Amino acid sequence: MTSKSAAANPTADKKERIAKYLARAGVASRRECERLIEAGRVAVNGGLLDHPATLVDEADAITIDGKPLAPIAKTRLWRYHKTAGLVTTARDPQGRPTVFEDLPSAMPRVISVGRLDINTEGLLLLTNDGELARYLEHPAQGLARAYRVRVHGRIDEAALTRLRRGLRIDGVSYRPVEATIDSRQGSNSWITMVLHEGKNREIKKLLQHLGLHVTRLIRIGYGPFELGRLPQGEVEEFPPNTLRKALPGYFD
Repeated sequence: MTSKSAAANPTADKKERIAKYLARAGVASRRECERLIEAGRVAVNGGLLDHPATLVDEADAITIDGKPLAPIAKTRLWRYHKTAGLVTTARDPQGRPTVFEDLPSAMPRVISVGRLDINTEGLLLLTNDGELARYLEHPAQGLARAYRVRVHGRIDEAALTRLRRGLRIDGVSYRPVEATIDSRQGSNSWITMVLHEGKNREIKKLLQHLGLHVTRLIRIGYGPFELGRLPQGEVEEFPPNTLRKALPGYFD
């Protein structure tokens, strides 16, 4: 099995599974790369593959739909301030505007680390390394996601205590959530919530269970990475040294 340091190092000479190799090259997630292989769209040294367990390295000639795979680039990570109204997908069947259409034309091909709902704003991480995306998304890393949430309705310390203890809603258990009230104005409040898992629409379901209506949702942090003062719609790359210091478990 290829080590994490080898997965982060494009000069590594150890062979690895083709789906993982393609993911590191930024083609797509590992699962999506496996689908490409199953569809007969990937060839190695002139022969079409039919199994994602094939081992390859940089000495192999790999093509997708007949086009040579570009050399694996150095791992890079960007923070992007997503605005409401964009979907986090490369192509939307409904024709809605996407995050990737909003990125600068000079950006290389990237994939998102997880997704944000169409109406959710804030920090979205982008990378050219599919294995890094998988690493950051995996529950084993336990990376916290921090949000600022504007809610309509009455919220008090009793409600926050219920969140901190964890809730069970419609047979689904939700882990404890760190929650604090930042400000109140009439029936509206801003709260900060920190989650350690990412179930679908988790924040809205938790707060709806408490009788609250979410009117704005902004992600401000993902693990060691923060949105900071990055303006809406802007994208900024993390310096290599910052990236390595933030994720020693991936690079070391």
